[in-house]
Amino acid sequence: METNILAVDRAYTPDRWIGLPDAMRLYGRGAVQASFGNIAAVLRGGVNARTGRKSILEVRSILVVDTQDFLVRDFSYAPLERVYLFRRDRNMCAYCGEVFKFQELTVEHIAPVAQGGGNTWENWVTACRHCNQKKGCRTPEQANMPLLYVPYRPSRFEWLILANRNVLGCQMEFLMARVPRHSRLHA
Repeated sequence: METNILAVDRAYTPDRWIGLPDAMRLYGRGAVQASFGNIAAVLRGGVNARTGRKSILEVRSILVVDTQDFLVRDFSYAPLERVYLFRRDRNMCAYCGEVFKFQELTVEHIAPVAQGGGNTWENWVTACRHCNQKKGCRTPEQANMPLLYVPYRPSRFEWLILANRNVLGCQMEFLMARVPRHSRLHA
């Protein structure tokens, strides 16, 4: 299981998940301004010819990166994908309230595409196959199937949690402190 490192910009705004090779490149370029959290990896190098000491680099789980590449400009960035939708909705059908396995779920358009509904976080909910077929090409009101929860666009911080299944405790604490109160991640 590979540990993902949370890269934050110099204002401590979470930017993205990076792997250990990318973290090493950032250290090598001198782009890591600070680091905190748990030790994610310990890298051992060769012996320094002058001092005789072995080089050791402890990579922390959260890196503060000081480059233009890691400067957050779009705080609403959360790509719309099935996997993130199902995680946002906790694999719960928006109509019957049952929890299903990933393979048993479908993406449901609240306002059907045929009626002008688009592909947005606010128009997508998780639904089981039965409820999706029952609702058909109608709105929840037309089908007399009220929604059990309100869909919403995840914040950048929520999306980073949804995008990584192996979030470490210190990373989760850092991100959850920034997640809006209305988020279902608090439930």
